[in-house]
Amino acid sequence: MTEPLRVLFVCTANICRSPHMELTARALAGDSRSVAFSSAGTQGFSAHPMDEEMARTLPAEVAHGEFRSRPLDKAILDGVDLVLTAESSHRARILEEHPALLRKVFSLGQFAAAVPNHPGLRGRELVQAMGMRRTPALVEHDVDDPYRRGTEAAQATAGTISTMLSVIVPALVDD
Repeated sequence: MTEPLRVLFVCTANICRSPHMELTARALAGDSRSVAFSSAGTQGFSAHPMDEEMARTLPAEVAHGEFRSRPLDKAILDGVDLVLTAESSHRARILEEHPALLRKVFSLGQFAAAVPNHPGLRGRELVQAMGMRRTPALVEHDVDDPYRRGTEAAQATAGTISTMLSVIVPALVDD
């Protein structure tokens, strides 16, 4: 059996956006064994639970109680095939520290915007094609940080994430 495509979601603290991305992507992928999702934070806390306000935006069937945050490091980056960041600034920070990862680090919105440009490609083939010919990472593609901004901000962020992942996850699942 082929190893699954390993996808890492990154935000700042790994307690709001990236856990929501990870858990939502897992739910969207269902029983697929062709892709595995995880998350970390550029300034990530170690072993913190998911922010409760963001956790309430998850569908009831998506469990979050076991989630624990982790700080991003080189070992985590080396162990994945694709990195999707909440903001273009997270992408820039990763690439500043690890320029060799250029072909596998995108903002979530950047990747979602480019998926329709690669019809018929899925999984690793899609990631490879994206790395060869990328759309710009624009601030307009960023996912707003809802931390301590209330229910409405959390719901808006969750909606943005869900919309983007509804385009991305089916294109990454390859079984």
